[in-house]
Amino acid sequence: MADFPASPSSQQSPDNPVFLNSSLIGTLLYLTAFAILPAMDAIAKHLGDHLNLVQITWGRYFFHFLFLSPLVLYRYGLSALRPERFFLQILRGGFLLAATLFFFGAIIVMPIADALAIAFVSPFLVTILSPFMLNERIGLYRISAVLVGFVGTLIIIRPGIGVFNSGALMALGTGTMYAFYSIATRKLSGTAPPIVTLTFTALLGTMVMSAAMPFYWSPLELSDLGWMIGMGLFGALGHYFFIKAYDYAEASFLAPFSYAEIVTATLFGLIFFGDFPDAWTWTGTVIVIASGIFISLRERYRAKRELNAASDVAPNL
Repeated sequence: MADFPASPSSQQSPDNPVFLNSSLIGTLLYLTAFAILPAMDAIAKHLGDHLNLVQITWGRYFFHFLFLSPLVLYRYGLSALRPERFFLQILRGGFLLAATLFFFGAIIVMPIADALAIAFVSPFLVTILSPFMLNERIGLYRISAVLVGFVGTLIIIRPGIGVFNSGALMALGTGTMYAFYSIATRKLSGTAPPIVTLTFTALLGTMVMSAAMPFYWSPLELSDLGWMIGMGLFGALGHYFFIKAYDYAEASFLAPFSYAEIVTATLFGLIFFGDFPDAWTWTGTVIVIASGIFISLRERYRAKRELNAASDVAPNL
């Protein structure tokens, strides 16, 4: 799953051809990111056959940081490693680290697409928590969409008869941690360039997992090291395209396209592991996606309505 940079500050009219071209570029970059990121998850699942979870997560963060840090240090200097609102940055990075551990743990024991579909509970949790943690108002439509989304999640995990196991619990943990991570990201919006925040998050994960490595280290083959380098490369590239997409299109416009990750995750699972979701999982996934897209569209409508209301009362200068 991906990071959430802040949306562009400039407002453009959807009727403007420049806006349409820019949105198309942003969409292509966004979809490219979600075509790349499941490759990182597939490598983690492959390594899970013979390496422990801590070691795999260390490789994901260490090589991700190794690829990103030269660019960030060149552009922003050492001060980038101590961004504003330092404690909240650490908290945010901790949430993402926990989400990563949960997700890698889940996909080791269950198909990637199934785990990802369950983890997509995070937008619903963000919606529920936003009145308390972000002082945002939610209406009946979004509450209804949240309830429908949870029904979809229950169809996927089917407690007692389906895929409800330790993997499903860890996937739910992923969604929960990712929801708190998303809320922290919103609170940090505008305090630092997204790539700086992303690099600091990678540094934090590297430091924490490196501290744990002496207790979980097992011998690595040369091929394992190569897979870890690939995992870090795919993570860095995927997040780079993800961040660049927000230079061209607004977050509310791009949000519904994030569910394309389900498609690419399914393809990776089918090609490399022979996994393919069953009919019930697809049914639940469609419900979750539809509910999430509805919430995204409602948020976009609300943001535009508030912007129009603000412009109506603004004085003419």
